[in-house]
Amino acid sequence: MWRKTAAKRLRSSRFEDFALAGLGRGEQSFFRNRQARCPKPRLVYNLCVLHDDPQHDEALEPDAGLPPAEEPASLKLPPAANGEEEQTIEPVEEDGLQHVVISIRKARPDRRLDKYLAGRLGNLVSRTSLQRFIKEGAVTVNRRIVKPSYTIQTGDRIDLLLPEPEKKLIPPEPIPVEVLFEDEDIIAINKQAGLIVHPARGNWSGTLLNALAYYFQQHSGSIGDLPVRDEAYRPGVVHRLDRDTTGVILLAKSELALWRLGRQFELRFVHKTYLAIVHGHVELDEDVIDLPIGQHPKLKERYAVDRRTGKKFAGVAKEAVTHYRVLERLGGGSSGKPPFSLLELRPKTGRTHQLRVHTSYIGHPIVGDSVYGGGPIYRSQLEGRPRTAEGPIITRQALHAWQIEFQHPRSLQQVHIEAPPPADFAETLALLRQLAGPART
Repeated sequence: MWRKTAAKRLRSSRFEDFALAGLGRGEQSFFRNRQARCPKPRLVYNLCVLHDDPQHDEALEPDAGLPPAEEPASLKLPPAANGEEEQTIEPVEEDGLQHVVISIRKARPDRRLDKYLAGRLGNLVSRTSLQRFIKEGAVTVNRRIVKPSYTIQTGDRIDLLLPEPEKKLIPPEPIPVEVLFEDEDIIAINKQAGLIVHPARGNWSGTLLNALAYYFQQHSGSIGDLPVRDEAYRPGVVHRLDRDTTGVILLAKSELALWRLGRQFELRFVHKTYLAIVHGHVELDEDVIDLPIGQHPKLKERYAVDRRTGKKFAGVAKEAVTHYRVLERLGGGSSGKPPFSLLELRPKTGRTHQLRVHTSYIGHPIVGDSVYGGGPIYRSQLEGRPRTAEGPIITRQALHAWQIEFQHPRSLQQVHIEAPPPADFAETLALLRQLAGPART
């Protein structure tokens, strides 16, 4: 039964030739009887030597008598864990498919094939794609088709036929950017609202990187010159801001900056300060919110802590710490106007939606943040007409990345960059001061 299923699947697959090459004589005969085409022996040109375990070497002698390919292909695997490996990957078919052979000299216990390959090729091929390649026969072990869950054994030979990695480009788009600082290693941008940092699923254009591609193009450069850590659609990116969060964001322009800035973020040596307008009067002048954040158990793409217990929701959650200080309290009390607070937020960690989740948890969601309980501000409310919603002042989350301080990756000097708040944030704050006034008891 498995042969019939495999034949049907492989007959329409671009990897049909390679899959047949991994079968025994009887199995190839079975496929020939179903009008499958056998491969030519020219498929394998050169072999790639990889490492499964940094404690043990791997080796595979190249097949004798096979001619070398004329030009090396663009596919490059990441270095092995111990940093030493030899690799030669050559094109084997006209459509750019490439043959890679891995010889496991000594395997770690209980290592699944798909997980191992995802770890070695994760920056080139997704795990989902690898699982599909395995099922289609484009990946074989000891020249036999196996399941993605196959456990790697010492002495196994893994053959892969992979497509060339797609050349990912970020097209330039004439989106204005405000450059706060730039030198040969870094560039700091005052990001506007409504702008995603980098292209991703569902948002392949209109991003900050598209805007920077245009900016570099106008300044005799290319965004392709920016270093890439793991994903080609994120050149230079060392941290991110939410779509509607404004303010300063850093990008690396050199390999040195990418590595050293990334390390500073990892070790929490980068100090960021945000400004936020929140609903209500925050009681304490200054405090620390130390609550782990995890994905919401029911709402997709939201994060939360359990409001009843302060504990994380079931599932993966990470440490999240936010320092806050009240700068102003506006409205409320005897004024008859709704209360608001202007906060200075200093995150110690950098979790997704951290500031928005933490302020919401203490009962003071950020103004305009409808995802986490914040609402817009209307002029009619500030004029003493709470039942009327007229003249919205700000409709997006009132959160601004105000300052950032870090060590310059080349000079090692401390750098402080400040981004002035955007017009809608500044105007909202000015109207609150004018119409709501300072807090009254």
